[in-house]
Amino acid sequence: MNLKHLFKGLAAGVLAVGLASGVASAEDKSIIIGTFGTPLSFQAALDDFAKNTGWKIEWRKFGSGADVIAAMASGDIKVSELGSSPLAIGATQGVDYQLFAISNVIGSAEALIARNGSGIEKVADLKGKKVGTPLGSTAHYSLLGAIEAAGLQPGDVEVIGMKPDQISAAWEQGQIDATFVWEPAKGVAIKSGKQIIAANEVAGKPTFDGWVANREFAEANPDFINAFLKTLEAANKAYTSNPDAFTADSDAVKKIEAATGAPAADIPAALKGYGFPTLAEMSSEAWLGGGIQKNMVATAKFLADNKRIDAPLDDYAKFVNASYLAAAQK
Repeated sequence: MNLKHLFKGLAAGVLAVGLASGVASAEDKSIIIGTFGTPLSFQAALDDFAKNTGWKIEWRKFGSGADVIAAMASGDIKVSELGSSPLAIGATQGVDYQLFAISNVIGSAEALIARNGSGIEKVADLKGKKVGTPLGSTAHYSLLGAIEAAGLQPGDVEVIGMKPDQISAAWEQGQIDATFVWEPAKGVAIKSGKQIIAANEVAGKPTFDGWVANREFAEANPDFINAFLKTLEAANKAYTSNPDAFTADSDAVKKIEAATGAPAADIPAALKGYGFPTLAEMSSEAWLGGGIQKNMVATAKFLADNKRIDAPLDDYAKFVNASYLAAAQK
């Protein structure tokens, strides 16, 4: 897959389709929200999002950030999770969305897993090996950073673009030597492999998943965004205030299992691989108060150096909007 060509086409599609198609009518009150299906605290409260916003919500699972960007560009979805790497990619190509919140900070939840018997004991051992990862994702970004830090060139490793379910299938069939991915595909791989490095161990390459909204939709529906944020805050605090309560047999974990398909037994450990900042923390200088904009520039420059996108923008400020966070805290 050539991401540069893909996203150029998507950018052109934005102009052709028009973002008016991304705005739900007042009578409609229904919305499709994109997620990646990873086990997160908000998924224990999906019914609350519909109740508190007053909207009918369809939660649509996407296999990669590239798929989310395509859906956002076409107007098929108005709100979605999106990783920090594809966030920069889509913005660079002109997709008219804004980051309005952080979904999670990626720690050990995404990691490089090497197959037992592959001969991979450290990142440098990836030379000449086949590694599956979703192209343009935060995991892909972390993989590229790990390869660079290990002194390898991008061409030294055969990086194969796969969606998480494809990674699981390829792993079971012995078609790849390693994968950099998230749950539940990570859990499939670790059963016959071992973790080499986690996303938060890749020096200088922090990653996160954010919440983005079509700019026009958010401006037309601030009450929806406000209720969404307050519900997100409550769901995150339910976990962070008592993570030990999220046991495999708890109602919360069973709801997450139903939403993601991840085994309940694996979810408590998976949740510990993420950080869930409060709305106040999201508003801080480290995040939407300025840090995210700098992160997007750095991410885009890195992706351009690795020929994943063309020249990065000088400024990504218009793709970040902290005003909704401020309103939700009043």
